[in-house]
Amino acid sequence: MSAQIEEAAATGPAPRIGKGGAPPPRRGRGRGAGSVPYLLILPTVAAVVLLLGWTLVKNGLLSFQNLNKRQLIQRVTEWTGVDNYDTVLRSSEFWHVTGRSVVFTAANVVLIMAVGCLIGLLLARLGTKLRLLLSLGLVLAWAMPVVAATTVFQWLFDQRFGVVNYVLDALGWHSMAGYNWTSGQLSTFFVITVLIVWQSVPFVAINLYAATTTIPKELYEAASLDGAGTWKQFTSVTFPFLKPFFLATTFLEVIWVFKAFTQVFAINEGGPDRLTETLPVYAFQEGMGSQHFGMGAAISILTIVILLALTAYYLRLVLKQEEDEL
Repeated sequence: MSAQIEEAAATGPAPRIGKGGAPPPRRGRGRGAGSVPYLLILPTVAAVVLLLGWTLVKNGLLSFQNLNKRQLIQRVTEWTGVDNYDTVLRSSEFWHVTGRSVVFTAANVVLIMAVGCLIGLLLARLGTKLRLLLSLGLVLAWAMPVVAATTVFQWLFDQRFGVVNYVLDALGWHSMAGYNWTSGQLSTFFVITVLIVWQSVPFVAINLYAATTTIPKELYEAASLDGAGTWKQFTSVTFPFLKPFFLATTFLEVIWVFKAFTQVFAINEGGPDRLTETLPVYAFQEGMGSQHFGMGAAISILTIVILLALTAYYLRLVLKQEEDEL
């Protein structure tokens, strides 16, 4: 008996066992651990509130005011309530621009996702050297500043000295030798669409390739043994596995294209005859161009509301997908 007591003293007290054989929870340890994640994200939240929240509040207050040159000079604040919103929502031009923005966004997103997915799948099938070369080109296109890329496309589609007109003329389309790409609505939108798709495809392609590396190769081997071809493997293996990626990326591209301002404004300032204005450009033209700052603020707030509606629709799709998986 004494030997057993000495052995127990040497080894220390026996571990306590909780319910089901699991070790009992340790008391006095981990207190306050639940607040650690909130403390970690606190600087980011503070920066977002400071840089974006206050600006949004000021813009919201401005949307309820009548502010133009006279009010700026006299430093007078004229509160008009919801008159700016009433004027905007009753304007047929606002709804025309909204419909145009939706169609423009949908066309760009479809092209971006289609081309980006094809290039992403191509990256997954290329060898190491070719994949590295193509990835480098995608990263360089993606990293180019928006203003610089827009300037390059202005040169490419220039009426007199543009490379595009020169190449088309050399290929036999002589009528395109001096073609003005910004003279019509469709041609201007074509240039803007090519620019936006060119800037957005690298993001989709690189992320899709990264996502394909997480798919177990055994799934493709099993599909190949069952006689599935390339398209069948994509529809039965790749797409179902990457469905969350497609939803998230499509949602991000919708937001990015819908709020695109620099490309649309720099190409032709929403022209000709304001026929290529989207909602961000329309808000700028009404606010800064026409000196109706309250009206421009109201349009920008309505643009945010539309984006919030798109966000709610996306979250509904995600939640529905999670419910279906359960």
